[in-house]
Amino acid sequence: MCGRFAVTLPSDAMAQLFDAVPGNDLPQVPNYNVCPTNDVHAVWHDGSARRLGAMRWGFLPHWYKAPNDGPLLINARAETIADKPAFRAAARDRRCLIPANGFYEWTKDADGKRLPWYIHPADGEALAFAGVWQDWERDGTAYRTCAIVTTGANDAMSRIHHRMPVVLSSQDWPLWLGEAGHGAARLMTAAPEDALAFYRVDPKVNSNKASGPTLVEPLNPA
Repeated sequence: MCGRFAVTLPSDAMAQLFDAVPGNDLPQVPNYNVCPTNDVHAVWHDGSARRLGAMRWGFLPHWYKAPNDGPLLINARAETIADKPAFRAAARDRRCLIPANGFYEWTKDADGKRLPWYIHPADGEALAFAGVWQDWERDGTAYRTCAIVTTGANDAMSRIHHRMPVVLSSQDWPLWLGEAGHGAARLMTAAPEDALAFYRVDPKVNSNKASGPTLVEPLNPA
């Protein structure tokens, strides 16, 4: 799964990286502790150009009467996304990229204490999570919402968790965004074994109120 991540790339650098037209509603960066229901950067294709804008992390199906009317859908499983009523149409027609510089996952020690890890690109570049999005509106309140697509972990990542976000390489962005025809389903696989690196970080990130660059510093730097 993916329940917390970090974004440190400036918005203008994101727009350049993804060749996208930036909106005027972009979330503040850096953010070392992006949490569910926060606004996140997202890239989508509107039929004429790529757009970089803000989306609420927490997908709201159109039948929700309020944002808390059902489960908080921050992730969509690759194995079932095409069949689940909440995600089916979005998986077909509304796919996006969610930029990140790394994400957090947790293991537990013998006493059940949660031990956070920071997972980041091995080459130091930014990540692009596969996502799906949905517009939602009720009684004058409107959100553009999204979820991160997840899949089974590769062998390296399985040391920490059995799930991981779908990470897309730049060559696959056009297909995922619907710019290069059909066949995006084949992209929903685990990243190559050597694509990501990870290390332990301080448990202060266990709090969704924690902030600052120290959250991604190695717990025991070499």
